[in-house]
Amino acid sequence: MTADGAELLPGDPLTELKGIGPKSAETLSAEGFNTVLDLLLHLPRRYEDRTRVTGLDKPIEAGSWVLLRGSVTGVRVRRLPGRKIIVDGLVDDGRGNLKVVWFNHRWIHTRLADEPELYLYGQVREARGGSLQLVNPEIEAVSDEAPRIVPVYRRLGRFGGRRLRRIIEQCLPVADGCHDPLPETLQKRFGLPSLNEALRELHEPNLPEDDTRRAIALEELHRGGGPYHLRLAFDELLAFACAMGSRKAARSSVRVPKIKTSVVDESRVRELLPFVLTGAQRRVLGEIQADLGSGKPMARLVQGDVGSGKTAVAALAMLTVLDSGHQVAFMAPTELLAEQHARTLSDVLAATGHTVHQLTGSLLAAEQRRVRQELADGTARLVVGTHALFQESVKFRDLGLVVVDEQHRFGVTQRQALAEKGKTPHLLVMTATPIPRSLALTVYGDLDLSVIDELPPGRKAVRTHLRFEESRSKVIDFVRDEIAAGGRVFVVYPIIDLSDEIEAAALTDHEASVREALPEAGIEILHGRLDRTQREEAIARFRDGSAQVLLATTVVEVGVDVPQASMIIIESAHRFGLSQLHQLRGRVGRGERQAWCVLMADSHLGEEARRRLEVVCRSNDGFEIAEADLEFRGPGELTGIRQWGPAGFRFANLFRDRTLINVTKDLAAECQSSGDLDDFLENLSTYHRVDIGWAGD
Repeated sequence: MTADGAELLPGDPLTELKGIGPKSAETLSAEGFNTVLDLLLHLPRRYEDRTRVTGLDKPIEAGSWVLLRGSVTGVRVRRLPGRKIIVDGLVDDGRGNLKVVWFNHRWIHTRLADEPELYLYGQVREARGGSLQLVNPEIEAVSDEAPRIVPVYRRLGRFGGRRLRRIIEQCLPVADGCHDPLPETLQKRFGLPSLNEALRELHEPNLPEDDTRRAIALEELHRGGGPYHLRLAFDELLAFACAMGSRKAARSSVRVPKIKTSVVDESRVRELLPFVLTGAQRRVLGEIQADLGSGKPMARLVQGDVGSGKTAVAALAMLTVLDSGHQVAFMAPTELLAEQHARTLSDVLAATGHTVHQLTGSLLAAEQRRVRQELADGTARLVVGTHALFQESVKFRDLGLVVVDEQHRFGVTQRQALAEKGKTPHLLVMTATPIPRSLALTVYGDLDLSVIDELPPGRKAVRTHLRFEESRSKVIDFVRDEIAAGGRVFVVYPIIDLSDEIEAAALTDHEASVREALPEAGIEILHGRLDRTQREEAIARFRDGSAQVLLATTVVEVGVDVPQASMIIIESAHRFGLSQLHQLRGRVGRGERQAWCVLMADSHLGEEARRRLEVVCRSNDGFEIAEADLEFRGPGELTGIRQWGPAGFRFANLFRDRTLINVTKDLAAECQSSGDLDDFLENLSTYHRVDIGWAGD
């Protein structure tokens, strides 16, 4: 019901809910939530079993989560420096008592004074001296709350905990009136529940009374493996498969002029490159040239581990298109990477007469205008840039090829935006983030797939070791030895400055101690807050040997190619994903020297975090590491899938739902030609917030 007693509708604004005024609605809108249905689709991230009250006359273990019913006595409020507040007391259930403490819950003591009896739910932890205490429990009046399974939601701005739960509870009646976009025939065919049933059960799970069966059902909810999660994931993956299939079909139906590929033959390649292509590079180049000469617009993804030589293959593809009289745009996710690619391409193409132009946000306005004008009139034939290439003011006279590097940083809609600047130009997408083939064929279902699965001959595997803070002096000694032997050393930090929110090593905090420990070394700094000139000067000094140590953030993850670099130290390594650690490790080992990677971590590292880092230590295989990353973290940013639609995959998990991925991909192909999914696709956006209108453009 709305605040005035009317029945809520899915599309009603959030101000129709009790407790949501214009300012609160603004906060939720900033998180992407504007309607009642938006909130209904904000699923719990976990569930708490508050169905059984624990008696304080029974043993309780540290680390356990408990529901207590009793009164809180002896309440004290202590104010510490920095405006921190501690409220503590004893919870007494008539059979025993336990210390309870709240940190920075400013008004909790007033609530405790008003309630003679409460439910308290929280985790029991061991305090100093070995005693147990209940820490930061959530409290409910006995009159308001009965023991039940409680959904826990991801915070939305300042909304979280019980407050957000109460707001979403108001939306639940809307579930019964939601239009179900999936045809009933498909629901029955695949044994799926209705949308209404799925939403109701996910917010208010009805679990068995039996303790064992309830625990199993709760675990299934946490894994997202039950039929109700499956239903929402099914819809989302089916929509995605339809969109990708539609894009691929629409693109393959277009005819474009055939590119003459014989202009870049083997003898030309030998003239331009100071090395011999590997067999994998020759194979992939052949696949690209076959696409260019087919008369259909190419749409190809090239995967290759760090150092496999993707850029060389891309450069030869670009030269093929340039020599045929067309323009080429090369897009990179960061200015640093764009600058590196511009330098590399200038070297490779120096003897061809083609000039490399750059277009990035940091260029002077007059320089940007000049490049845009030359692209529009065709004077500039090859441009390397960042997101600046997306700008509406950037026009091309005859764009024949778009190359997108580090695809996972952009996503499907952004690469489409650049491709639309030409008359269906050829599209070559590259990524050094290995993605298991089964996922690549789905996530990039609108692209053909090529894999450079061979490293240049003579390349030595980087040796990787996990080290803890107590070993830092030995690591510093190793750095001195590497510098003395002519090596260069990267030291990478997850953050620039110390943060109250993120417990991790910070570049600015470590800089002084590194300089003190290595007074004989030239040390440079590199991070995203430096301007272009500062970045270029820092990299140039590191490259020419004036500096032997580069303290940096993840801006060096791609785009900094220094063959003399023989060691990389990654601070607070547990803060990075495995694939990102593998990418960072790829900054070294590009020369003849044996290269080393040291993962620095806190000695109190948890068991799972240690197991994650040990995967990187024992393997240099990017695909094996990507599989482990999927298992530990889920897809996350690995594939850039968050760029799919405004919100990305909210319900599907590319690791958990692998079987479902194949089912929906086959179903999309089966149904699209017959039109059986027209109603599904038309209605899907009403609750998935996915616009697939571009799919058939």
